[in-house]
Amino acid sequence: MEKTYDFKKIERKWQKKWREELTFKIWEKSKKQKFYLLEMFPYPSGELHMGHMRNYAIGDTVARFLRMKGFNVLYPMGYDALGLPAENAAIEKKIHPSAWTNRCIKKMKEQQKKMGLSYDWERLVITADPEYYRWNQWIFLKFYEKGLAYRKKAPINWCPQCETVLANEQVVNGKCWRCEASAEVRSLEQWFFKLTDYAEELLQDLKKLKNWPERVKIMQENWIGRSYGTLVSFKLKGFDSSIPVFTTRPDTLYGATFLTFAPEHPTVLELIAGTEYEKRVREFINRVVIEDRFTRTGEDKEKEGMFIGRYAINPLNGEEIPIYVANFVLMEYGTGVIMAVPAHDQRDFEFAKKYNIPIRQVIVPTEGDLSKGEKLRQAYEGEGILVNSGQFDGVASPEASPKITQYLTKKGWGRKTVQYRLRDWLISRQRYWGTPIPIIYCDRCKIVPVPEDDLPVKLPTGVEFTGRGNPLAKSTAFVKCKCPKCGGPARRETDTMDTFVDSSWYFARYCSPHFKKLPFDKRKVKQWMPVDQYIGGIEHAILHLLYARFFTKALRDIDLYEIDEPFKRLLCQGMVIKDGAKMSKSKGNVVSVDEITQKYGADTARLFILFASPPEKDLEWSDEGVQGCYRFLNRVWSLVRETENNRSETSIKTFGQEERELRRITHSAIKKVTEDIELSLIHI
Repeated sequence: MEKTYDFKKIERKWQKKWREELTFKIWEKSKKQKFYLLEMFPYPSGELHMGHMRNYAIGDTVARFLRMKGFNVLYPMGYDALGLPAENAAIEKKIHPSAWTNRCIKKMKEQQKKMGLSYDWERLVITADPEYYRWNQWIFLKFYEKGLAYRKKAPINWCPQCETVLANEQVVNGKCWRCEASAEVRSLEQWFFKLTDYAEELLQDLKKLKNWPERVKIMQENWIGRSYGTLVSFKLKGFDSSIPVFTTRPDTLYGATFLTFAPEHPTVLELIAGTEYEKRVREFINRVVIEDRFTRTGEDKEKEGMFIGRYAINPLNGEEIPIYVANFVLMEYGTGVIMAVPAHDQRDFEFAKKYNIPIRQVIVPTEGDLSKGEKLRQAYEGEGILVNSGQFDGVASPEASPKITQYLTKKGWGRKTVQYRLRDWLISRQRYWGTPIPIIYCDRCKIVPVPEDDLPVKLPTGVEFTGRGNPLAKSTAFVKCKCPKCGGPARRETDTMDTFVDSSWYFARYCSPHFKKLPFDKRKVKQWMPVDQYIGGIEHAILHLLYARFFTKALRDIDLYEIDEPFKRLLCQGMVIKDGAKMSKSKGNVVSVDEITQKYGADTARLFILFASPPEKDLEWSDEGVQGCYRFLNRVWSLVRETENNRSETSIKTFGQEERELRRITHSAIKKVTEDIELSLIHI
């Protein structure tokens, strides 16, 4: 053995051996029990730092452990390569998104290999590859056939100076992040996936996920947000239409003195169009919509609103009530419109006081001052006896709710219903670096799906990135085409898909990454899916996991899957903290992989990651801790070298008390390590 611990020489030797012998290539015909292990794949945004590497070090530890336990382990890697950062790089660095992305992938792959991660690199999946995103388009067409993909108007953030749609994170203090022009809200025709068709199944199947963190399941349950109540139809004065309003308290309907719309509600822009209120209401909407939704609906946030110059008709008493937009109403609740009853809801009470809107009490408690006619000083939100409620006066509120709902149903003014907070998934993005939506528009044939034989619809390469507008929309060669139905002149859809589409089924592609006939080979998916252990950050607990679950169920229903859920076990690893903040480039507190592997070696880095904190807890980065792990490995090396040099034939053959004690300690350590890994990482 070498006298000193030469980690560079050791790591080069073994990495070369693994590469040449395909040590980690999966053998599908193995009779060993399968185990599909997966980490959430990374976005190729540049160099990796040790915050990223924690995820991979944990996964690699599990993979090696399971192989030693006798499992046939599928452990692949890929890159979530489409998305906004690459397009921003194209604008800022004057480089094509594909060139920037490929450069990042090359660097990240080098770093992952330096860290000794035991992936089967022959199964590499890159979502920017047309042979991958063609299947995004194929799935879109199948969803369209089943009515799961549809088009409707939806509000977007818009920069009038850059002439482009802005993601929420691109709006900073109400202004465009690039040119600092004031952002505004516009309504555009956009594409959606009908997530709500699976709302109840997504909710119920959370019970099946026994090995998911309870907090993740609660977060998903709250996001889906099932509520029982009544859908009430309010006619819009001056229009031949009505607006549906969801309420859990139909017993208070006689007390509704105004309606409040979410500023994002597309009907608002229609109602104010051409009126004297349009300019002021638009300014209010533009200011409110770009605020963080949790901030704007917080208890301590001032309740703000604006009358839009329109009225609705309360179906029970025929009363005209004013319509407002308000900052505390979200599209995610009910129908995006609230029946405001200020006497019996404190938030509505405060709003009504501020804007001098009538407050009408329609429920009185059976005891106390309010039962004696005392004036309201705050909203009464409890149950009681109905008053000022026409034919329902004197009825107890628990009995009144079903009676009023039955009456509304009989009259055709409403019905009992179940509502979900969950909304359909808006997948349209007015950007270049994404999967083109495979739709063609023809004046004669209207909306025409691209024929499957014409997939993939590839991104054109000859486009200019100026930061103004959607590059695809400016590409005449891309936009102009022939209608597949009539052969006449037509135009392509220029929206691309949300990159969450890419990550909603990539785990299935790993099972047969080179399959040409379908997104994946159904036999291989049956062999490997579901993923036995999924590892990733808690920041993906809602959207990514929810969309992946939706895709699994929808693809099951078109006969591609036989499973209901994609991930059997879930581990959400903690963050890596340095200088009191999450390790990130924006905080300037990153520790690069290259720096650590050059100075201390991959094993030191991996040892520190696993030693410093349990996987689900945050890890505080410590240079001293890294140095301590490095010294420990040097001591281990020296101890083995010393033992090796002092070993003799006699000592090998002799098995006395000391040797028995050493073997006992060794097996005790093996037992403890095995139990710790099984309990804290994989629960097998």
